[in-house]
Amino acid sequence: MSGQEPPLPSQSEQSQEDDSTSVSKKAAKKEAAKLEKLRRRQEAALATAAASLSVEEDPLSDNYGDVPLVELQSKTPSDINSWTEVGALNEALKDQHVLVRGRAQTIRSVSKNMAFVVVRERGFTVQCVITAIPDVVSRQMVKFVSGLSRESIVDVEGIVSVPKDPIKGATQQVEVQVRKLYCVNRALPTLPIIVEDAARSEIEIEKALQAGEQLVRVNQDTRLNNRVIDIRTPANQGIFRIQSQVGTIFRQFLLSENFFEIHTPKLIAGSSEGGASVFRLDYKGQPACLAQSPQLHKQMAICGDFGRVFEIGPVFRAEDSFTHRHLCEFTGLDVEMEIKNHYFEVMDVVDRLFVAMFDGLNKNCEKELEAVGKQYPFEPLKYLRKTLRLTFEEGVQMLKDAGVEVDPLGDLNTETERKLGKLVLEKYGTEFYILHRYPLAVRPFYTMPCYDNPAYSNSFDVFIRGEEIISGAQRVHVPELLVERAEACGIDVKTVSTYIDSFRYGAPPHGGFGVGLERVVMLFCGLNNIRKTSLFPRDPLRIAP
Repeated sequence: MSGQEPPLPSQSEQSQEDDSTSVSKKAAKKEAAKLEKLRRRQEAALATAAASLSVEEDPLSDNYGDVPLVELQSKTPSDINSWTEVGALNEALKDQHVLVRGRAQTIRSVSKNMAFVVVRERGFTVQCVITAIPDVVSRQMVKFVSGLSRESIVDVEGIVSVPKDPIKGATQQVEVQVRKLYCVNRALPTLPIIVEDAARSEIEIEKALQAGEQLVRVNQDTRLNNRVIDIRTPANQGIFRIQSQVGTIFRQFLLSENFFEIHTPKLIAGSSEGGASVFRLDYKGQPACLAQSPQLHKQMAICGDFGRVFEIGPVFRAEDSFTHRHLCEFTGLDVEMEIKNHYFEVMDVVDRLFVAMFDGLNKNCEKELEAVGKQYPFEPLKYLRKTLRLTFEEGVQMLKDAGVEVDPLGDLNTETERKLGKLVLEKYGTEFYILHRYPLAVRPFYTMPCYDNPAYSNSFDVFIRGEEIISGAQRVHVPELLVERAEACGIDVKTVSTYIDSFRYGAPPHGGFGVGLERVVMLFCGLNNIRKTSLFPRDPLRIAP
């Protein structure tokens, strides 16, 4: 029987074998998948190690990299004159070595041997070229630059060159051929908003839509929530430099007119303007509020023989105004001065001050105005060398002649102000004018009534592009009349007793005005919302950032 073949497996044994084979195949697949994952991980680790090794082995590695924190802790003083501002880079610097610091606005890798970085500093941009050159710029350096995140702070050393063709993606018409580049501080790889998106005009967005392309539109709340990035746009850089100039011209002009600057308290016992729009608070157990203006104290300064004073400071209004031109906190530009004969003396200062201001802005802020206009197109403000003056009654008559009915003893609302602004522009060719002799009922309690008609007052408003920017008047300097006016306006006389008492010791006739800084910039630049000209706006819904 030794020559007999072994018996065939039974049907049940064959089935078990098939099952076993099936299980072993699945296990093999799982094992193979595990091994493949492990292989990939090992390759990635090797690649990382190789990259690290290549940096270490790069003989030119000192020419690039992240700057260690210890080097940024004011370790070594350096010559500030060794730095060149991006805005100063021009053709005159051709072939010269420069050192600049700015933000990496855009990074574009062309190949392993070339990359471009647009560096931005204070609204100016320059294209920097990183090209692999033996013994000068390594491939590893090109790779390092290509891996930078947008908005990171970088130091760039290189040679200025002048390309044959105009550069479209930068303000400066030169390039920097990079020899060294260091990252001072890295921005997050993913930003809440991109500066290029925030800098885009509505015209660009609409043109793209018509061409079938959809561009990112950054809305106002998103901008304000991420204001620290939003204010990096060229338009915002321009807006706040223009705002700075407004404050500078205001101060310099008034100093030249023998005014001097004062600083008044913002915590007061009573409301400075009357009404309900007051931020009330507890002051060590006593009721107090934030000043709605420096009105009371600047008048007290005049009673203290200061003669002519001005202040630049915060103003607080707790009004629930959800409009394009109201804020709960803004910067007030305030003036107060003795009057010799007539409240027109105050209006004369307004006239000269603002003509000088507009002239100064047009002369000194050309680039800034251009940057604002590129994103928010506007027409230059039209104004006269001698500012137009109209009485309130004349303004009301102009509106009536145009078919607009208004209360002759009431105030003008936003709509009627704009309508009157258009009528004035058409008739007199100016967008800047003074409207004076307002009805007494719509002015603060400290406003002097007119001598010939107590229904009117020695007061004025000033308008730009049909919107009010200034409110001013001759003040009541007689204490008995002040008490009478305060009671008539519903103000508790006790809360302003120290103010009224200051007039009991001899007070000269005086007047003044207040200007909203943000509103001036908004209207001069033809912007549609005051939040664009407030660095960190405070309105009824916003108290951060």
